Amino acid sequence: MDALLIGTGGGDGWPQPGCRCAACMLARQAGLVRQPVRVVVDGMLEFTTTGFQPGTWSGASPAHAVTPLPGGFEVTGPDGSRLLLAGATGQVPEPPADASPYDIALLDLLASPAQLGRLRAAGLVQARTSVVALFSDHRVRTEAELARRCALWSAWPGRDGMQVTGPVAPAVPAARPHRTLITGGARSGKSTEAELRLAGEPEVVYLAAGPWAAAESDSAGPDGQPDTEWSERVARHRARRPSWWRTVEGLDLAGRLAAPGQAALLIDGVGTWLAGIMAETGLWDGRHGAEKVVMARIDELVEAWRQTPGLVVAVTDQVGSGLVPPYPAGRVFRDQLGWLNQRLAAESEVNLLVVAGQVTTLGSGEKWD
Repeated sequence: MDALLIGTGGGDGWPQPGCRCAACMLARQAGLVRQPVRVVVDGMLEFTTTGFQPGTWSGASPAHAVTPLPGGFEVTGPDGSRLLLAGATGQVPEPPADASPYDIALLDLLASPAQLGRLRAAGLVQARTSVVALFSDHRVRTEAELARRCALWSAWPGRDGMQVTGPVAPAVPAARPHRTLITGGARSGKSTEAELRLAGEPEVVYLAAGPWAAAESDSAGPDGQPDTEWSERVARHRARRPSWWRTVEGLDLAGRLAAPGQAALLIDGVGTWLAGIMAETGLWDGRHGAEKVVMARIDELVEAWRQTPGLVVAVTDQVGSGLVPPYPAGRVFRDQLGWLNQRLAAESEVNLLVVAGQVTTLGSGEKWD
């Protein structure tokens, strides 16, 4: 089976006529144009955002079976090859429980990159499947950013005029970072970047590390009083994770990093882990000998990070860029986290800084972007 991508843009294309957003303005300036989605399958079936139109091309074959799905379509060719296609911008196709694997998947990955991880977990997208992003538009800032994200998800950023064939020979897995450390300030977008990087993985364990992360009801703050604001934060984080990701809450990061298994790990975050360890050992209160215990736990974490067998992305906080904390415990936390970040960064293939949602790779000479 093959699919000719005559147009790959979402809605009215990209740039969108009359739109003055940054993404559309930058695309115009660069002379980049994506026509609205239009796909021709095997030269016989034409798809636009209004649906499949069999018979509109010469030689249309009734042997192609087109099945409408919630959020899209699947097409089975006369030779048994199969294609999965999103129905329109923002739609996520939902194959039936008894679906067979697809040879081509044309998806709106800007709407939901995690749909790709779910399809891989179900065995419907495999190494031989050609995965292509369609409906690309000003939901992403630039073509370069679209290409970066697609590389993270092992997908192609579709382009107008592209011919997609399937099935293809399984590709040799691309080299990618084993350990990625993402740092940034509060509300910088660092957690969103971490989740994006693992969205295409079939199995992810989300390690929610924090001083009160495991509580189901109102969490207790360092003063022992209910902390409803923290509970609301935890609830929001839980709600936005893909339902098939497994969440583990607690402070045993070293143990989880050392555990065998194929699941990718997402640690969010190192700063809340350190805060939890300081609470557990009494360092916040200045307990005698607590700092030595905390240092031992940090050494244990760094060693586990160095030797972990799994793919892991960790989120941490960039502290110390502002005022010096006016109280001793705050200064201890700032110093310990800054030193810990340095040690983890030294043992990471990729280090990223996120500022205002924009991602910058730190260091030089790395082979991964």
